Amino acid sequence: MMNSGIVFAILAGAIWGGVIIAPSLLPEFNAVLISSVRFAMYGLISLLVALPIASRLLSQLTRRDALMLLRLSLTGNILNYALLGASVQLSGVTAAALINGMMPVAITFLARGDAGSLPLTKLKLPLLLVFLGIVSVSLEHSGARAASTSLSSQLLGLACGVSGVVCWSWYATRNARYLKQSHFNSSEWSTLLGIVTGIVAIVFGITVLILFPNLVPAQVENSRWMTLLWVCLFLALCGSWVANGLWNACSRRMATSLSGQMIVFETLFACVYGFLFSQRVPGLMEVTSIVLLVGGVVWAAKRHQLVPVKQAEP
Repeated sequence: MMNSGIVFAILAGAIWGGVIIAPSLLPEFNAVLISSVRFAMYGLISLLVALPIASRLLSQLTRRDALMLLRLSLTGNILNYALLGASVQLSGVTAAALINGMMPVAITFLARGDAGSLPLTKLKLPLLLVFLGIVSVSLEHSGARAASTSLSSQLLGLACGVSGVVCWSWYATRNARYLKQSHFNSSEWSTLLGIVTGIVAIVFGITVLILFPNLVPAQVENSRWMTLLWVCLFLALCGSWVANGLWNACSRRMATSLSGQMIVFETLFACVYGFLFSQRVPGLMEVTSIVLLVGGVVWAAKRHQLVPVKQAEP
């Protein structure tokens, strides 16, 4: 069961790696606008998917489920991606991906005490490898980025990235805990989460744009608006609906302290896509960091093999 969970995590990471790059393709659009359009589309897709089973889902939905969906939607989806997008636009793809790479440490810390999760003392060496991998590639890129971006932008981008890590780490742990005892399966929960996220995205986007109308660019070609819609459609369909379903399946099949470390695949794929986008091969320090990141996750997975996860996918 754990092996299939790892496969689901790798597939989700491969998609989310591309999601990290997306805001850099739309530099003239504010991250809040991108996040709102993306998740409004996600909500529409989820609503269409849910139509054949809508009556059954609504009959099973409790007030507790609805409140949790609302909290997860706002924190893990809308706020997280708005903060990530701002980090990408202010600090660059590589820096944002590396900040995201701190999620394994944050999620493992938040998941301590969960059923099937190992104590931090048993995971300190694997987590140390993950941390060293992030530090090594950060050193590789810090000098080059400093030359092209002001210090204030870098610091603001860093703050947005760290805030996004906090949002998604909370989302990952709470979602995994709730899903393990939920009467919904992974696909149903992902669909419900999408519908609620779409509603919240519309309300959030309208509210922010009323308060800050300058977030909508005044002079943008029609072709760029179409690019925004196409990119957001990809983010909604693949980055949200498909990837969230894969991640929910992963979360039900392994301990939270291990599934949290699977987020490192998002960082790895984002770096690989960045290398392809810039048409260059990684340097020695970057290869070293990738080896450390993968080695830390593999080591952690081996330490979890003797810890069964009792809740199976229905």
